Amino acid sequence: MSLTTRRTRMAATALAAITAVSGLAACGNDDDTPAEGEKPAKLVVDTFGEMGYDELVKQYEQQTGIKVELRKTAQLSEYRPKLVRYLATGKGAADVTALEEGILNEFKPNARNWADLTPLVADHSTEYLPWKWELGKAPDGRLIGLPTDVGSLAVCYRKDLFEAAGLPTERDAVSALWPDWNGFHQAGRTYKQGSGGKAFIDSITAVSNAVLFQQGSDLFYDKEDNVIADTSPAVKAAWETATSMADISAKAATWSPEWSGGFKQGTFAATFCPSWMLGIVEENSGEANKGKWDVAAVPGGAGNWGGSWLAVPAQSKYPSEAAKLAEFLTNAAGQVAAFKQSGPLPTNLEALKNEEFLSYTNEYFSGAPTGKIFGESVAKIEPVHLGPKHQAVKENAFEPALRAFENGQASKDAAWEQFAKDAKTQGAF
Repeated sequence: MSLTTRRTRMAATALAAITAVSGLAACGNDDDTPAEGEKPAKLVVDTFGEMGYDELVKQYEQQTGIKVELRKTAQLSEYRPKLVRYLATGKGAADVTALEEGILNEFKPNARNWADLTPLVADHSTEYLPWKWELGKAPDGRLIGLPTDVGSLAVCYRKDLFEAAGLPTERDAVSALWPDWNGFHQAGRTYKQGSGGKAFIDSITAVSNAVLFQQGSDLFYDKEDNVIADTSPAVKAAWETATSMADISAKAATWSPEWSGGFKQGTFAATFCPSWMLGIVEENSGEANKGKWDVAAVPGGAGNWGGSWLAVPAQSKYPSEAAKLAEFLTNAAGQVAAFKQSGPLPTNLEALKNEEFLSYTNEYFSGAPTGKIFGESVAKIEPVHLGPKHQAVKENAFEPALRAFENGQASKDAAWEQFAKDAKTQGAF
C-alpha cells in the first residue's frame, strides 16, 4: 500500500469517527423523533446547479400533500463544504441530497451517513444504465443513491457571433468544423481573426474538463485509489489540449462572475455543454439571447462531464418518505420532465426511449433537437474511475494550475510542477 493510499484511508477513518459521534448525537434527540407512521409536513431537497425539479416538486406536493423545499446552491465548490459540515455535525442535512459523481466516492466509505434505500424503494436495478446504477452502491453493497443524470457533452455556440466572424452557423456544418481537437482549435483561431481578436471559448479549464471526461479511464487515481495525477495519460491529454488553446480563451473561469456575465456580453462565442449546462447557459444569457444559441457536436464525438444521484442522509427524520420523493424525482417521467426544464440527461432506460424525450427540441437553442443530440450519445459514454478526492484534486490542484498558466502567472512547466505537488496533497486528505 502506498503512502498516499494509507493517508487517504486514515483520513476516511477519521471522518468516519467524527460522523459516528455526530450520528449518535443526532439520534439521541428523542424529542424530535416523529411518531411511527407520522406524515411529514415538509421535506427538504438539496441540489446544486440546476436539476430541473421546480415543477416536479409542485406535482409531488399536489399528489401527497407534503410541502417540498428546494434548497439550491449554484456552485458545487460551495455545495460540498455545506454537506461535509452537515455530516460532521449530525444536523442540517436535507431529507434528499444530490450527490455529484466527483463527491459520491468520497462519501461512499462512510455509508452509515446514508440510509440504505434498498428496503425503502422498489427494486429498480434493471431500469437504469447498468454502470450508473452500480455506482450508486457503497462498498458494503448498500444502495445509497438513486441515479439522476449523466453529463453527455456537446458544444453550445452563438450563431450571431459565428456569422459575424465568417464561420458557418448551421449546427451540422459547425460540427463538421471540428471532428477532432485540432479542428476545434483552428475554428477558434479563424473566429478570433474574423472577429477582430475576440475570444472563442470561455476558458481552458472548460477545455480540460471536456477532454478529461472523454477518456473513459483512470483520471487522478488508479483502481486502488493511489494518486496518479502526474502520470495519468488522461490527465496529460487534457493538460496538453487545454494549454494549447490559451490563445483563443477569454480567461473566464467557470462559475466566476466574469463567466456568468460573459454569456450576455458575448465575451466568448462557444462553451462546452454537458446536457445539464443548457439550463445554466439559458439562465446566464437571458431572454434577449433566445434563438442566438445552438448546439453542435463535441470534438471527438462523445464524453461524460458530470452526473448525480439522490441520496437520503441517515439523519433525516423521515427516511421512508424521503426515499419515496427521491424515487419520484428519478423515475422515467421525472427524468423526462427534468430534462425538458433544464437539460439533465436521463439515465432511466425507459426515459431514454421515451418519444417525448427523443423528439424534444429546445426553443432557446434555436430549436435544436437536444433529445436526439444527447440521447444518441449515451451509448458512447464510458464510465471513468473517480477516486475519493477527485473533486478536491480537480478544483484545488488541476484547475488552479491551468489558470495560473492561462493568466500568465506561471510557465507551462512550472504550472504542471505545481499541479503535481498539489495533487498529492489534495488527493491524500
